[in-house]
Amino acid sequence: MRVRLLSLALILLPLCAQNKRILVQGYPAAEVARLQSSAPAGVTIVPVSQANLKVELATADALIGALNSELLAAAPRLKWLQTISAGVDNLPLAELRAKGVTLTNSKIIMGPEIADHAFALLLSLTRQINRALSAQASRSWARGGYEPVELHGKTAVIIGAGGIGMQIAQRAKGFGMKVIAVDPKELSMTPLIDQAVTPDRLDEVLPRADVIFVSAPLTRQSERMVAARQFELMKKGAYFIAVSRGRLYDTAALVKALDSGHLAGAGLDVTDPEPLPSSHPLWQFRNAVITPHIAGQSDQVGGRSMDLFRENIRRFAAGLPLLNVVDLEKQY
Repeated sequence: MRVRLLSLALILLPLCAQNKRILVQGYPAAEVARLQSSAPAGVTIVPVSQANLKVELATADALIGALNSELLAAAPRLKWLQTISAGVDNLPLAELRAKGVTLTNSKIIMGPEIADHAFALLLSLTRQINRALSAQASRSWARGGYEPVELHGKTAVIIGAGGIGMQIAQRAKGFGMKVIAVDPKELSMTPLIDQAVTPDRLDEVLPRADVIFVSAPLTRQSERMVAARQFELMKKGAYFIAVSRGRLYDTAALVKALDSGHLAGAGLDVTDPEPLPSSHPLWQFRNAVITPHIAGQSDQVGGRSMDLFRENIRRFAAGLPLLNVVDLEKQY
């Protein structure tokens, strides 16, 4: 009997070792249940809240959500972290790297809505919709004084040509614009990009831009890459659109460029600081359109997120390479 029990234990031990416990943070119970129903055998999906996350991390193999250094220290078994955002600058990247945790993000699936939002900000300025909304509030039908700008034939400089930047490029081409991409990696040949340069050549292409889009991730190298000098180099009458992280540009320099009339306008979904204080000078400009970091929201992104989570859960359980792996050294 003892020999049979020992043999049975030896058989079951590898099966137990294959069991994966994956926490899902911040999603409705119905969504978590659907993830569990599609999960491979041996995978347990556990819904967690901020209140019980630390306790649950003690026996977790993976987390779909976010954590800080303290929570990571409480997760001895953690091998995979799937963040629900495109940006990863709010995560303890050095500690994740030291512990050998694989980090994956949502950079590609958020591309369509963020690119849509970038153009919504731009078009509200170039078509002067922002001015029309002010007139609408006062029920004024005043047609005089509008000077809309046509995008066809204009040049867009896109800082950051990843999953979001390439979607912006696609829309820019749809409007008949010339596209210059600024990115540290070598870009494949594509009809969406007319010219590609590395960040050290940003100053060279900025004077040619009618529109500057900021869609790069926040890293040690990209922080404040659009500073006072870069705003001075921009063409008079250019538009500045930021949809990735506010710390990529110098807010004081942007205020100066708007106040002097050097820029025609700015569309900002991201600022530094966030939330933008009510007393901040950016609020005063009629040619600044500001939204509260909502570009990543849409009616479709939730479904794409769940598709990504399901596929990465399947791959994690099978020991296969995950999708959207972040280079923890490069920070994107």
